[in-house]
Amino acid sequence: MDWRQYAQQMASMARDLLAQPSVDATLERITSSATELVAGCDAAGILLVRGVEVQTLAPTEQLVVELDQLQRRLGQGPCFDAARRSERERVFRIPDFTEEKSRWPGFVPEALRLGVGSMMGFLLFTEDEDFGALNLYSCRPGAFTEVSEDAAVMLASHAAVALSSARTHAQMEQAVATRHQIGEAMGILMGERHITEEQAFALLRRHSQENNVKLREVARQVCETGGLS
Repeated sequence: MDWRQYAQQMASMARDLLAQPSVDATLERITSSATELVAGCDAAGILLVRGVEVQTLAPTEQLVVELDQLQRRLGQGPCFDAARRSERERVFRIPDFTEEKSRWPGFVPEALRLGVGSMMGFLLFTEDEDFGALNLYSCRPGAFTEVSEDAAVMLASHAAVALSSARTHAQMEQAVATRHQIGEAMGILMGERHITEEQAFALLRRHSQENNVKLREVARQVCETGGLS
């Protein structure tokens, strides 16, 4: 691999990731970049594990979804392990499915029948108790080399930064929208009940606490119905 050329491609990709308009778009660009920049990669996806629940994000092929669900059903597999964030290993790899027998005895033969020859999983991001892994698949045994792994590690590092930025931006946008909606709901209650701004906010908060409903949801209901039920 020409590492100088790859570094230029990686820099271009990093700028492209940061320019994406949403978290979903960022996820899709991450997985498409994997197939473009990592030698041997035929398909890619991001696996999110929440307890026993598994979610596949931005898969480039239906095969990715099928493999993630297989790992969920069996409770084993390199990408499943990566998503659970082992403290000892951040990269999981099966170089050749025709030779691997011991580590994931239930998963390997099933994946081989689906047409997978080799795969890698990389810890991508963490947030609270949610863990994510970038998963790379090839139809050919031995497709991923040490060079492929190094390239994918670089990609995953850039992707994690971009994804963190996209999530922060989305959270800020949501916070602004929530504040706007709460203010609109307060205005409705002030006009309906002839109360002050402080009293309107206290009314919203009390309704939220008494009914165990988030404040933004109470505000949304007021905006939609014109009052508190």
